[in-house]
Formats: sequence, C-alpha cells, structure tokens
Amino acid sequence: MAAAIKETVSNLVNKIHGQPEDAPREPSAEEFQQLRQKYEDAKQGHVFAFVDELKPLEKTLLFHQLANFDPTRINELADKALNPSQTQEESAASLEPLPEVATASILDSDPKDLQRWYDEGLQLVADNKVAVVLMAGGQGTRLGSSAPKGCFDIGLPSHKPLFQIQAERIIKLQQLAQKISGKPAVIPWYVMTSGPTRKPTEQFFEQHNFFGLDKSNVSIFEQGVLPCISNEGKIMLESKSKVAVAPDGNGGIYQALVTSGVREDMRARGIEHIHNYCVDNCLVKVADPVFIGFAASKKVDIATKVVRKRNATESVGLILQRNGKPDVVEYSEIDEATAEAVDPKQPDLLKFRAANIVNHYYSFKFFESIETWAHKMPHHVARKKIPCILAESGEFYKPEKPNGIKLEQFVFDVFPMTPLEKFACIEVRREDEFSPLKNARGTGVDDQDTSRQDIMSQGQRWIEKAGGVVVTDGEAVGVEVSPLISYGGEGLEFLQGREIKAPAVIEKEE
Repeated sequence: MAAAIKETVSNLVNKIHGQPEDAPREPSAEEFQQLRQKYEDAKQGHVFAFVDELKPLEKTLLFHQLANFDPTRINELADKALNPSQTQEESAASLEPLPEVATASILDSDPKDLQRWYDEGLQLVADNKVAVVLMAGGQGTRLGSSAPKGCFDIGLPSHKPLFQIQAERIIKLQQLAQKISGKPAVIPWYVMTSGPTRKPTEQFFEQHNFFGLDKSNVSIFEQGVLPCISNEGKIMLESKSKVAVAPDGNGGIYQALVTSGVREDMRARGIEHIHNYCVDNCLVKVADPVFIGFAASKKVDIATKVVRKRNATESVGLILQRNGKPDVVEYSEIDEATAEAVDPKQPDLLKFRAANIVNHYYSFKFFESIETWAHKMPHHVARKKIPCILAESGEFYKPEKPNGIKLEQFVFDVFPMTPLEKFACIEVRREDEFSPLKNARGTGVDDQDTSRQDIMSQGQRWIEKAGGVVVTDGEAVGVEVSPLISYGGEGLEFLQGREIKAPAVIEKEE
C-alpha cells in the first residue's frame, strides 16, 4: 500500500512560508533521476512532464510528494478498480445474522450483565488501559461550512461544538473512573483528520485550550492520501508541480495509526482497548464503559455497536455474516425478500436489523497485527469529475462528466478478515446513542435541528428519571445536560423535585 503522506503539500508550503528552517530538503540530481526512472518504468512518467518549467521549490515539493507513493502499487490498485472481477463468493453470497453467542442488546439484556460490563469497563478506564480514536476528517460542506465537522455548533443553548461535547464526556468519564480507584485516570484521545482539516482542527483545539483536557493526552494526526486516477489508469495532475490526491477513506485509519506514531504511543502507555467512532454523532458515548466491558469480557479483537433498523426499507448498512464471515452489507446489496425477512424467534422483528453506526471497539493486540492484513483491504471506486492538467498539452481541464476515480477504503473492510469468534456486536438504543449530523439545516433528517433535539430530549429523559419535572410549552422542549454534570444520566439526584422550564441547560449542580 502506498505510504500515507505525513505532510500534505499545502502543509509543507505553509511551513516554508512561516519557518524556512522546516523547508523540505532539496533532492540531489541522482535522487531525482532515480525517482523519475521508477515512475517511467511503471509507465507513469508523465507526472514529470513539466519538470523543466518548475522553480526549484516546486520541483522539490513534487519530488517529496511522489516519493511517498509506489507507482507499481498504484498501478495494481488502478487495474483492480477499473477492471473488477466478480468472485464466486460475491456472486453467491450467503447472508445470516451474527451468531447469538457473539451478540447482545442493551434493549433486552439482563440488567446484571449490563452492570457487570459497566463495572469492568470503568475499571479498565481507571487502570489507564482505554484509548479513543476519533475519525474527524470530514468538512461541513453539506452543512454550509468549510470548517471541520467537529467545529460545528448544532444550536444547543450552550453553543458547544461537537468536539467540546465529546471532550467533556472524556473528562467526566475520567472523573468517574478516579472515584473508584482514588487515582487520576487518563483516556488518551487520538483525532484523525484529513489534509484540509488538520490545521483548522489543531487551531480550534488550541483556541479552546483543548476543552479542558490535558494537551499531552490529545494527539491530532492525519490520514493518508492516494493519487486520483484517470479512466485510462494514469495518475492525474492537479497542477504542473502537484499530483491530484484524495483522502484514502476512513479505512485509511489503520495505516495512519502506524505511520503517524499513534500505535507506538498507545504501546508506550500500555493501552489494551480502543474505542473508535465518527465525529458527527452528537450522542456518542465516548469510551463507553459498557461497550468496553462487553468487548473485553468476550475477549474479541473487534466489536461494534448497532441500532435496530427502523423498518425494512430504511437505507442503512447492516452488520451480519456473509459466507460465514463478519461483514457490512449495504442496503443496495440486499433484495426485497431479504430486507423484509422476519426473525423466526421474534416474528415482530426483522431478521436482519443490526444497522451499522460506525462505532467500534478494537483490542490493541489486533492493532499490533496491522502490517499483516492492511495491504489486503480492498479499495472502493468513487467516479468523480476531477479538474486536472492535461499531460499532453499542459492545459487546465475542468470536466463536465466523471473523468477519473478516487480510491478509498472503508473502516469495516477489515471485518471479513476477522475470525467470527473474535468479533462481537451489541445493540444500543438509537435515541440514546445515535444521531448523525449529515445534512443541511431544514431537511428534517440527520441535520443540526435533529441533532440538537436528540440531545435536548435525552437530557429531559434523564432529569425526569431522576425525579425532576420539565415544564414544556409548545416547541419549547428539552434540557441540555452538560457532560461535565452527567456522562450517561447518573448523578442528577440533586434535581429531584425541581421544576425546570424548557428549553434549559444544566451546567452545574446548584
């Protein structure tokens, strides 16, 4: 696999302008010629077509960008993507739910099991054995913002952005863990960004003083990129001195953990259990002790949270077993009869109902084996209109229809490589744990209004369960409960008998 680029070209340029001493080293004539020959041998030599026109700095930047890719490997990926061959396994897929021994449900589990998992998970947090990896590479383009999604204000009374909500959940969980152990607990937070979001994310964390977290326990790193490929299998040029690239998908996380040094940092800290999730879920229970305890008790390498599919036609990916292997099957891959099939043991439920919410657990032992399987993960094709420089003429070309492909991997592509006995799944309540921010305001589905309302409704449920009274009036409903006050509804006894007029925010005990 092409190595992940640790510094995007834009980052290099920024460094050069700000700190000349950080300028990339100028390659020798011999080094440059060797790299050029490597691309010529792979029949990708056109990326050097305009090298004689480049300034020394541009030439140096091009060298360092191209040195991060293996053109032979790029050719292999492009050939597989442009000339796919359907395997027998794909053409005759056998789908079944995951075996019962590998599954559990918050909705109908024995409360004693839930408490046991919570206690075990919280103890692991207290023992500093748990880390969190956040996937935060996306921009808020569809939300009308060019900033990283984690910076987005969903309109809560407190106006806390997503990053802050999640950081405060980590702080609260560390406090809960310290109560049972008597010593400080640390949950390191590793934030994976993309080229466009890394710098703004770093600046946002700095501006907000890391939201109260110790800076030494927050690491911001960058996922890799891959060249864009033309429909003819050629690496595309964004400019005469730069290859057109795109992030390698959230499945690039595994390679990035290695190349960024994150895995080594986990090893040095003695981390054994990792929670991984997407930034756009405002209800995510970061480093959830129940989830950690469940997965640890099962001694699995990968576990995943799911929510119950609303109905047969809901357009969601499903976690199940395909040909005896754990996998995610997209809605478009399932026929109507399969989608509508009912559970023979519970006829009021769908047979295939485990909706994927990209919320995962990994053992550190599994991360130790990344080098043995990362290169086997498939690449998926996204056909795009990619502005480029034409190698034949040097002219800028803005296409009106897709003229190339971007290659990406999905984080769940590793699931089928995992033995079934090392994979587990736990069903959680959608209203408590899953509210993604995907769409522009006003769509009424997975937008900032639904995200805000889901947090406000959850807070109201917590307060009412604790014996408080929430007074609503028309659309004035819900209460925002700060994560610094309660991680999951606990510790709200001080509100018993209190009357709270919605909408409201509870920031401190008083």
